[in-house]
Amino acid sequence: MNDAFTCAFPALRRNQQKGSKPRCHLLTSGASQQVAERLTKLVALDEVVVRAEDNWFPKGFEMIHEAQLGTEGKSPISDHDTRKALRDWWLSVQSEKANTPNWDIASTCTIKGESGLLLIEAKAHDAELRNEERGKPLVGKEGQGVSTNSRRNHVRIGAVVQEASLTLSLSTGLPWALSRDWNYQMTNRFAWSCRLAEMGVPVVMAYLGFLNANEMAVGKQVPFATPDDWDRLVRAHSASLFPQSVWGQSISVAGTCFIPIIRSFEQPLAQTTP
Repeated sequence: MNDAFTCAFPALRRNQQKGSKPRCHLLTSGASQQVAERLTKLVALDEVVVRAEDNWFPKGFEMIHEAQLGTEGKSPISDHDTRKALRDWWLSVQSEKANTPNWDIASTCTIKGESGLLLIEAKAHDAELRNEERGKPLVGKEGQGVSTNSRRNHVRIGAVVQEASLTLSLSTGLPWALSRDWNYQMTNRFAWSCRLAEMGVPVVMAYLGFLNANEMAVGKQVPFATPDDWDRLVRAHSASLFPQSVWGQSISVAGTCFIPIIRSFEQPLAQTTP
């Protein structure tokens, strides 16, 4: 990486200067109206609108941390009780070291006329998704083993994931196999979206592939050249979790909609976004 490229985004660390990370910040950079229109266009569903007054994370390069839905200052959810309920659902033991999933982009929005959330998981090359076929590791500090609290949270996460899988099976009439122990990241994306819908919050959850991120063509990494490249990869990755027909379907969970979608977008690594 040359010095000019390294310095392109001073707010980001050296290892964050390429791929999906800076592109997510570019998507959320600019005037609020521009960002809102950009996110609405990306979703491309008539019933989903992001407005200038909505709240999203990250906020360009000013607030660069990824969203954690249950954490104050990192969540677009303004209601304290809702954030707390999400953390209590996911974690058996609360502590500063206990994390909830990070989202590349999360924004409030309007879905079918109701206040909801847009959640985005973004990738820039195929290995990012292929490497996520593993389960959630149970690891402790070197030389200290795994703490009791970590074990309790590990068990809790496994249980709520299985509950979400059952809920989605009943909601769709289709077989689901969400699991803490394989394809964990996609699993937790669906589990969290399901839980939000159970709490009465409509959700659109997008798997976003950034096209032509050619700086990521290193070793066996293959950037996505076309929307079909990304679509095929996501569907292959999700095949062990649920049927293909789930993508693009509006799922009613306890009377609230959850819509999982696959989208692609070309975002050049430049400080301005078309």
